[in-house]
Amino acid sequence: MPDHHEGVPPGELAEDRLLKELEAIHRTRHETLLHGSDEALDTHSHRMAELEDEYLRRHPRRATSPSRTRAGARARGAVQQAG
Repeated sequence: MPDHHEGVPPGELAEDRLLKELEAIHRTRHETLLHGSDEALDTHSHRMAELEDEYLRRHPRRATSPSRTRAGARARGAVQQAG
């Protein structure tokens, strides 16, 4: 099993650094999925989960967009089908 102790623990990151790491890991996700080794994908998945969990821990009541909910997606689909 790979060692996932890469990088600063998410709980120790300043807010701006946490957001930058989240942006970077999301930006590289697709390439890692398509072209990374199994170990690279496992490490990427683990780090992404750590960062996302920390973000959610810090922002339990984050603002959500109605269009990003299940009901909003259904409404978008109905509009697209009607158009």
